[in-house]
Amino acid sequence: MRKFLVVLDDSKECLNAIRFAALRAAATGGTVQVLSVIPANEIQHGMGVAEVMRAEARERIEAQFEVFAKWMRDRPGVEPELVLREGDPGAELVAQISADPDIAAVVLAAAVDSGGPGPLVTRLTRELGSLPCPLTIVPGDISRERLEQIT
Repeated sequence: MRKFLVVLDDSKECLNAIRFAALRAAATGGTVQVLSVIPANEIQHGMGVAEVMRAEARERIEAQFEVFAKWMRDRPGVEPELVLREGDPGAELVAQISADPDIAAVVLAAAVDSGGPGPLVTRLTRELGSLPCPLTIVPGDISRERLEQIT
């Protein structure tokens, strides 16, 4: 089944990427795979403390995912899949794309600040020629209404 891979992070623009991926998946009979990465630099303490921090990060991510998953189930009728990884977000995104041959498209949202489109968009556009699937970049400040119109 064709999967739309989207990244769940703390950026405000990730909501638009999630909406776009879910609406496109619903319109095309696909599914949504939600990747969330626990940055390795956040888990660099003693072994016991690292495990507690890892568990807390997972709980936070799972709670955040459930909010979006409920909307995906209720609104566009899509059952999302959560994938958790730990490490560098860009490297883990590329690794997930390589690991799952069912990923048909990656959906990211561009940052809205003046610092550029964001590190994941920048990384994947550099590697665009070698990706096994298309990359869709959603404007970070596009309205929900406009997003629904174009999907």
